[in-house]
Amino acid sequence: MQIVKKRNAEEKVKLVLTIIMSLISLVYIFPVAMVAINSFKKNTFVKTDTFAIPQGEMWAGFDNFNVGMTFGNYPFWKSVLFSVVITLLSVALILICTTMAAWYIARVNSIFCKIIYFTCVFSMVVPFQMVMFTLSKTADTLHLNTPWTIPIVYLGFGAGLAIFMFVGFVKAIPLEIEEAASIDGCGPVRTFFMIVIPMLKPTMVSVGILEIMWVWNDYLLPYLVLDLNEYRTIPIHIQYLKGSYGTVDLGATMALIFLSIIPVVVFYLIFQKQIIKGVAAGAVKG
Repeated sequence: MQIVKKRNAEEKVKLVLTIIMSLISLVYIFPVAMVAINSFKKNTFVKTDTFAIPQGEMWAGFDNFNVGMTFGNYPFWKSVLFSVVITLLSVALILICTTMAAWYIARVNSIFCKIIYFTCVFSMVVPFQMVMFTLSKTADTLHLNTPWTIPIVYLGFGAGLAIFMFVGFVKAIPLEIEEAASIDGCGPVRTFFMIVIPMLKPTMVSVGILEIMWVWNDYLLPYLVLDLNEYRTIPIHIQYLKGSYGTVDLGATMALIFLSIIPVVVFYLIFQKQIIKGVAAGAVKG
């Protein structure tokens, strides 16, 4: 009887938690749904009937998408290309460099490594506004103002979180595994790429999705560093959807924002199992 009562109590708790989490999910989904709905409305109705379902004279079809992609003299496909290039190069550079650094820091117990580790952790709390003007001047001086060189700047800002997460995971990997690889003839490079990297895969996916969302949606850093006459990312392209006297085509803006959301959502849906594994592994081992 007591067992039955306990199970009923547990089921009630699960039901309450499910309802609470569903409501929280709706709070997060609601803004995305509003962007999707308003991307198919005419500009006038985006302002006056923001929460209404587009129908009748409200319906704009794909006109907002056409306007957003053809606005001005800068083609939208170039913005997409530069966003993809910057995101892929930046995330790849962050993952490769920070996994190596984290492995070295975790295995070499020295004062130098501790200083590097705490410096990276401290960089996470430094506001970007404190360094943005100096950074802009430095990037111009070192010619880091192109889509192919700005990933170096992103590495500096993204290394803190990545190293913090990777160091905690590497410390949980038994050292005996690496010692066994060394006995079998593996040097440091082979040990890292053949032993450490496969074990870091769940955490790399988790860090990768966080970095992708950050770099893909970032507006301020490319705006300060890149030559905007030649290179514009999607957020910058959206910001340029302004007419004279500050007027903004909200329908076209919503359409392009909706398009920019889709790749990140698709990426998350494809790798959601790996992301959950990475979070679970960090929770168990960290």
